[in-house]
Amino acid sequence: MQAFDYASARTVDEAVSLLAQHGERARILAGGTDIIVQVREGRRSVDLLLDIKKIPEVNQLSYDPINGLRIGAAVPCYKIYEQAEIATAYPGLIDAVSLIGGIQIQGRATLGGNLCNASPAADTIPALIVLQATCLIAGPQGTREVPVERFCTGPGRTILQRGEFLLSFHLPPPQKHSGARYLRFIPRNEMDIAVVGVGASAVLNEAHTRFVSARIALGAVAPTPLLAVEAGEILAGKEISEENIQRAAEAAQAIARPISDMRGTAAYRRHLVGVLTRRALQGAIQRAKKEA
Repeated sequence: MQAFDYASARTVDEAVSLLAQHGERARILAGGTDIIVQVREGRRSVDLLLDIKKIPEVNQLSYDPINGLRIGAAVPCYKIYEQAEIATAYPGLIDAVSLIGGIQIQGRATLGGNLCNASPAADTIPALIVLQATCLIAGPQGTREVPVERFCTGPGRTILQRGEFLLSFHLPPPQKHSGARYLRFIPRNEMDIAVVGVGASAVLNEAHTRFVSARIALGAVAPTPLLAVEAGEILAGKEISEENIQRAAEAAQAIARPISDMRGTAAYRRHLVGVLTRRALQGAIQRAKKEA
């Protein structure tokens, strides 16, 4: 492994100052499950790893039905799914955080790291997108908020500017008659990267016969995770039927831009988008009915 400096920041201002000083040669260390591997294997060269785990704001984890959920960027996955109130309110998020690696990895891996690594196949990003999560970013000019679907700009690239880092996520409180589901396809049962991942959320009318709104997000089928806007719009106000769900699945397939690699061909991935979109929507609908 290359030599690099290590620093531990205790405040947001201290972290911003160090990041601004070192620019692209500095990287954030939270769980370390991606960055340590990348540096060790020579896939990323850094001068400084900046540990942010002692900054209070990145360790927040709070939920209430009025204000929703706040998750600090350095909160490990296991802390999220072990809180019963959060698990009950956001089962679609729990689908994703409980899939990342094994138990040991979930003790280190964070939502912030999963997003900032900007892998097209990251499991938590489609789930965060369909739950309308926003990112709170700290930087030299203060803080700013952006929707999760706008955060990644390419494989390994994000909107973060010099001196900026991800502070936390906010998820709005679940609406009545709503549900969400995240599904992925992998060649084996665990410890693998998604060939395709799909998140879906749905808000139903009181009678549970129609969609009020829906959101669908795709992973591993484009340079960045995708929000399938048209697929969601197709369902808004429509009757819950196999025909309408199929139309949404076809719209999701239409925006997918998959590649062929060792884990699957582009045609196979596009087929999986259709299958998983239908199943994720059906799962979201079932959860919405139970939440009523």
